[in-house]
Amino acid sequence: MNYGEIKNNDIANGLGVRVSLFVSGCRHCCKNCFNSQTWSFNYGTPFTTETEDYIIKAMEPDYISGLSLLGGEPFEPENQPALINLLKRVKSVYPNKNIWCYTGFLFDSELLGQSRANGQHTLELLKLIDVLVDGRFVEELKDITLKFRGSSNQRIINVKESLEQNKVVLVEELI
Repeated sequence: MNYGEIKNNDIANGLGVRVSLFVSGCRHCCKNCFNSQTWSFNYGTPFTTETEDYIIKAMEPDYISGLSLLGGEPFEPENQPALINLLKRVKSVYPNKNIWCYTGFLFDSELLGQSRANGQHTLELLKLIDVLVDGRFVEELKDITLKFRGSSNQRIINVKESLEQNKVVLVEELI
């Protein structure tokens, strides 16, 4: 897996101050994507153990609320194994910090249903994520007044409760 960028003090991609990892590789290719350079799986820098160490260290300060995964597309099958390893480590070292993930895939019909994202690692990756912002960016539905999302079709989902209840449970206070 490659990544395009790591932001150490991000306030735009989840609640609080966060460390954000922008992975490379995305087949959605949404019109007017804010990060289209990350569509290529070859873009950026190889993700290594040293990269993981860097993220873990960057998350150390108490003011860091958690980690956000963006892209590119974290749920592309090629990206899932490396992200699972990272998220397991984050959960082990920082059990009180949360993990957000942005994906163009829909939680219920694509990540849990029949799609290219629903591979052997998808459910394992989902179980490590606290909040999922799902749905492709749609230029015609762009709304700059929305919290933590770019277009009105995207949802902010409580992953743990959604998996337990077998239905989409939104994070209501962020809608």
